[in-house]
Amino acid sequence: MGSRKRRNAEGDRLSSLPDDLIHKILSFVSIKQAVETSVLSSRWRFIWTSMPYLSFSSEYLCTLLKFSEFVKHVLLGRNNQTEVFSVELTFRGKFTYAFVKRILDYAFSHNVQQLNITCLSAKMLDYTLSRFSSWSLKHFTLTGCTKKNSITTPPTWELPSLLTLNLHCVTLHDKGADLFSHCANLKNLTLKSCTMVGLDTSNFKICHPGLSSLTLEDSYDGVDVVTPQLKNLIIKGWRGIHLISAPNLSSLHYVGNSSSLKISADLLYLEKVDVYISCVSYKADAHNVVCLLQQLYSVKFLSLNLELIKVYWYWSLFLNVYHAYLTKIYNCRNI
Repeated sequence: MGSRKRRNAEGDRLSSLPDDLIHKILSFVSIKQAVETSVLSSRWRFIWTSMPYLSFSSEYLCTLLKFSEFVKHVLLGRNNQTEVFSVELTFRGKFTYAFVKRILDYAFSHNVQQLNITCLSAKMLDYTLSRFSSWSLKHFTLTGCTKKNSITTPPTWELPSLLTLNLHCVTLHDKGADLFSHCANLKNLTLKSCTMVGLDTSNFKICHPGLSSLTLEDSYDGVDVVTPQLKNLIIKGWRGIHLISAPNLSSLHYVGNSSSLKISADLLYLEKVDVYISCVSYKADAHNVVCLLQQLYSVKFLSLNLELIKVYWYWSLFLNVYHAYLTKIYNCRNI
């Protein structure tokens, strides 16, 4: 009997791991599954209570009431002396403002550094975000359901420690500079399938003195980028007019049409450029393509799609033929 227990103990190497390593392993599953490990043995009974990673998803429970009760159970049973490193919240349905606020307040009071919110249906989150403030948060991802049911951001966020911000299917106010103005340490910004409201005569403005990486994807709204420290810029399927003022830009990846991208400053430090321009009309866009390429004269590594190369070749051929034609006329007149 004793030898059997020793063999079981020797075979259960997972239980002999330190708590922080077990926490890391459990971070790859939901907090519901982490709580369920408490029935394995006395060693696992309270492991989940000191988990620094919290992942809540309403998809794991059949009703909103059960999900709400489960979240309440986790927050009350958790060791309050342990800080929260990350929170992932995914929910659908008509959750109350108090429910979401309780989770966020708990996370912020325990110095959360990473927060991912996916709201699959409700508009209620708009009001919650209007009171959004954290001094510890460094990485924030906010995802709405669709463009028709997007989340509306407040005019300003008080997130002074924020380094990375990812917004997907989110409605942004026209005063973009105000939205990011209290995010003094923001370095990486991604906007995907976002909608800008209140743009009557001007583009949405992204103005930030310290931003180093920017990604813009899938939108029809115009945007002006004024970022003196920007190093990396990715634009994919953003069909509005882009006015780029980023003199220190070193890497540009662009997928779109030739008339959307407008560069307002010399890119003296640009090293790598990938350009893919689709649906090119030779007559209408060839001149825009040539002007764009002329602004990239200092680039060290340039990658172009085949269609764009064809446009540039046809345009160059046209210029050569036109130049020869003018030369012939000039010579004939001087005979």
